Amino acid sequence: MDLKENNLAWDEEPPVSPTGQYFNSSALSLGILVVFESETPIDDSPTMDTLETLFLPVNSRFSSIMIKDEKGVTRWKKVEINLEDHVYVPTFSLEIEHYDEYVDEYISEIALKQLPQSQPLWEIHIIKYPTKAALGTLVFKLHHALGDGFSLMGALFSCLKRADDPSRPLTFPSNQARKLRKSSFWSNTVKVMQMGVNTIRDFGWSIWKSTFGVDDLTPVRSGETGIEFRPIRIASAEFALDDIKRARDKVGGTINDVICGVIFYGIHLYMKECCSGKNAAKVTTLILLNTRNISNYQTPQEMTKPKATSPWGNNFGFIHATMPKCENVEETDPLYFVANAKKIVNAKRNSLSVFLTGRFLEMMRKIRGPEVTAKYIHATLKNTSMTISNLTGPMEKMIIAGHPIKSFHFMVVGVPQSLSIAVVSYMGKIKVAMGAEQGFINSQLLVSCVEKSFQRILEAAK
Repeated sequence: MDLKENNLAWDEEPPVSPTGQYFNSSALSLGILVVFESETPIDDSPTMDTLETLFLPVNSRFSSIMIKDEKGVTRWKKVEINLEDHVYVPTFSLEIEHYDEYVDEYISEIALKQLPQSQPLWEIHIIKYPTKAALGTLVFKLHHALGDGFSLMGALFSCLKRADDPSRPLTFPSNQARKLRKSSFWSNTVKVMQMGVNTIRDFGWSIWKSTFGVDDLTPVRSGETGIEFRPIRIASAEFALDDIKRARDKVGGTINDVICGVIFYGIHLYMKECCSGKNAAKVTTLILLNTRNISNYQTPQEMTKPKATSPWGNNFGFIHATMPKCENVEETDPLYFVANAKKIVNAKRNSLSVFLTGRFLEMMRKIRGPEVTAKYIHATLKNTSMTISNLTGPMEKMIIAGHPIKSFHFMVVGVPQSLSIAVVSYMGKIKVAMGAEQGFINSQLLVSCVEKSFQRILEAAK
């Protein structure tokens, strides 16, 4: 599409961020699925009105496509949008009480399908059929080039209202700042030296893992070429936030430390179920981090201000975390995995490797271009076993277009890994969604093992 034909100047079109270019390249095409489960049957009429009046005005990227200007700079080009091109209402032929299998298969197809580049990079699927979990399901698919999970979920939350009082804003759990203790000069010196050591070690290891350090083939990593083009099956486990807090209080650390420990332990239980005998495989996790210097969501208007504290876009990094080896998982104290996760994450936090990795990717982009950088990120993902990402959801029940939301989860799709895990909180619950390579990972067994992991950790924390 030529801008001159529309009498628009190139400099009027905002450039696509470097990360946006990485995520929409020949090497990578990442998307985010957000699945809302409704307590009532879905009426698509108010849903369409919500899209037009609330969703589209949030950000011009929802009405733009990616193009290259005369100098080869990739930009966002605003276009006329036809909502009917973005809204899908599937029809299933069989009449049964629950359509769980059909809905699961349909969502798997959505995850696999590429978004067309000729129109804005998002779509919504309105599934009117009941399942055991909901009377209707809304599925948003948004390209990761539009923004990170923080930006995109903030946009969706701006379209949702509180069920108890729509005039009041949704509220989110706050991350309480750690109490700072006064430290001596020598203590601070040791901390700085430790940070320097951690930074050199972590940054060097990150480069090695992205180039040569390939994980072992295990029941959670097939290592197949083109795995991002294979279907996935999404299954989930749900836990009470108060139970997780009890485990946290026993071991210390954060809620995220407990969740990581539950996942690590659950993966070990799953691998034992699949492969009898001792398990000492090398399994590395990429943990995605929000690099914004804030703890709560901001409105889309705040994120798009010229000097926003938390600007719209892709602002995150990742750390490599080696899952603790465990040869006899049944004989190991379940709290060991939580303590180990806490130790790993704390060490990674006391490091500047995330910052250095970001600078390294930017230098690579300037010297070798975004396509080469995207291939490097692809290798980083492919060489590891899984990705863990997490977001914070509202504390109150929410409604979208008049439909009360019973539960929701998200999933990053298009990742060259056999397993991707996404964690979200909502109304005092934590939902752990697992996108598993279909035909390779037994997703129901994996969920069962993660649930068993949680119960054992909870028992051990009493």
